[in-house]
Amino acid sequence: MFVSPRKAAPRSGFLLAIAVLLLGLMPALAEAANRGAWAPNTQYAVSDVVTYSSKAYSCRQAHTSLVGWEPPNVAALWQEGGIVEPPPTDVQPPSAPTGVNSPSKTSNSVSLAWNASTDNVAVTGYEVFTNGSSTVAASTTGATSVTVSGLQANTNYTFTVKARDAAGNRSAASSAFSTTTNPQSNDTQAPSVPASPRSTGVTSSSVSLAWNASSDNVAVAGYEVFTNGSSTVAASTTGATSVTVSGLAADTAYSFTVKARDGAGNRSAASSAVSARTSTAPSSDVPSKILVGYWHNFDNGSGFIRLRNVSTKWDVINVSFAEPTGGATGGTIGFTPYGTSVADFKADVAYLHGLGKKVIISIGGANGQVRLETTAARDAFVSSMRSIIETYGFDGMDIDFEGHSLSLNAGDSDFKNPKTPVVVNLISAIRSLRNAFGTKFMLTMAPETFFVQLGYSFYGGSCSGCDSRAGAYLPVLYATRDILNWLQVQDYNSGPIMGLDDQYHNMGTADFHVAMTDMLLTGFPVARNASNVFPALRPDQVVIGLPANGNAGGGYTTPAEVQKAVNALVKGIPISSYSVRSNVANNKSFRGLMSWSVNWDAFANFEFTNSHRPYLDSLK
Repeated sequence: MFVSPRKAAPRSGFLLAIAVLLLGLMPALAEAANRGAWAPNTQYAVSDVVTYSSKAYSCRQAHTSLVGWEPPNVAALWQEGGIVEPPPTDVQPPSAPTGVNSPSKTSNSVSLAWNASTDNVAVTGYEVFTNGSSTVAASTTGATSVTVSGLQANTNYTFTVKARDAAGNRSAASSAFSTTTNPQSNDTQAPSVPASPRSTGVTSSSVSLAWNASSDNVAVAGYEVFTNGSSTVAASTTGATSVTVSGLAADTAYSFTVKARDGAGNRSAASSAVSARTSTAPSSDVPSKILVGYWHNFDNGSGFIRLRNVSTKWDVINVSFAEPTGGATGGTIGFTPYGTSVADFKADVAYLHGLGKKVIISIGGANGQVRLETTAARDAFVSSMRSIIETYGFDGMDIDFEGHSLSLNAGDSDFKNPKTPVVVNLISAIRSLRNAFGTKFMLTMAPETFFVQLGYSFYGGSCSGCDSRAGAYLPVLYATRDILNWLQVQDYNSGPIMGLDDQYHNMGTADFHVAMTDMLLTGFPVARNASNVFPALRPDQVVIGLPANGNAGGGYTTPAEVQKAVNALVKGIPISSYSVRSNVANNKSFRGLMSWSVNWDAFANFEFTNSHRPYLDSLK
């Protein structure tokens, strides 16, 4: 395993500094404070708590940290096992569920479904209320459907749904939905018991189940799944013999049973129990300075590399690409590993996880046009992507929509409140997948400059004659900025783009990278409208995208020019062609560099990784 070199203080100087601290500093009395991740050149007080390599440390001596004084190296300064303060209290409720409807009903039950809510952390479940009562009639642990039972035949009922989060915050009620149960049926025969229940897959927060169909004297209307002997329905279907139970705890054993129901409300006896254990929650921790590389799921002349054999200098590997299987507008996405079997590819992902790497599935690319024009396409996208992520154990997804995948309808001029279906449905799909996989799920995006920075000059939905794709990523970025790990704009294959200095900048130079990145770190008025400003991203949400060499794409930039650009942004070392407008002091948390691609880097004798890995390590 490759270990990044760490710069250490000379041993003699190190010991002298410790001696000075021990003799000259009295312990400062300070209330314990959670200072987050340890960093060099930072003042720490006694009892301050930091994290380093996933461990907590409490400060023993007040000091200003230096490179080489990492907590595990300096027992005189840090004691392992500090108590980290709890995170700030979550007081923000989820959004209200929308689109409540009834897929089916019987004489004594109504099956309900609704659109997923969103939350600043995560939605953990839903509660259903009947006829304005404050008593919960049914609840779920993440599923967006449930059956309310024990109702009267031929009776009108009104239902509302609220979402809840882990902190106990509840959303406002959904719009009321009314329906009338079926008339009383003379059918009293229950369906047969579902046979052969089995687990078909697990994640850290869900278990997928399947079973053999039941039979009934009239017809089976659906199935209900119960967890750990509870009488509360954990998930239900309206006929399908498979379902995914979400909202589960990581690394935990669960027992499931299934019942069949018919249109008259008769329910079968419970199936035999099936047990499954959720997987260990993946860590989304990545280094403070990262190298992200795209791995080809094809051979375009750059050469094939088995996934497990990529350079260990990469921190994150984006598998490219998952692509639509039934046309651009169908929504269904597929992925088949190139050059290896499914089993070997899954083993390779697991192997990289063992090295501490993150492996993300990238969607789209130049040839994979994806247009989610309808809610049906959105749902197909979510379902198929969820299956791909669960099958291969990916840590998250990268949105690499290019070409005509995203565009804005005429008149759609407010990026904060988009109306174009392909944009709205993509936002909803991203949120649904994040809610399904939880807070450890990683989200990145890799748009071209045309879809982001060009929005300063033109915004596709706001002007006659504008390309409808100009700035089309901006509403997606704005709507998901709270869950976005980082944005890696492709600073290549680009035409001249105007920066905040109102000058055009051409790719392939430090000037271009500084100007384009500064726009993300500063924010900018969309279509020059001062009342419609796209807000700055955090520096740790910004990664610069680069071609690995001249064969990989237009705009190749030498390592020296790339590092010149980063020095301007992070260290304040000026370049003559552009004056940085963002706060250089804040920019020290700038995240890193992305490259197209892992394969082209290997083709060019690893110029990209060999040059930039030690440089990024020096910035930590």
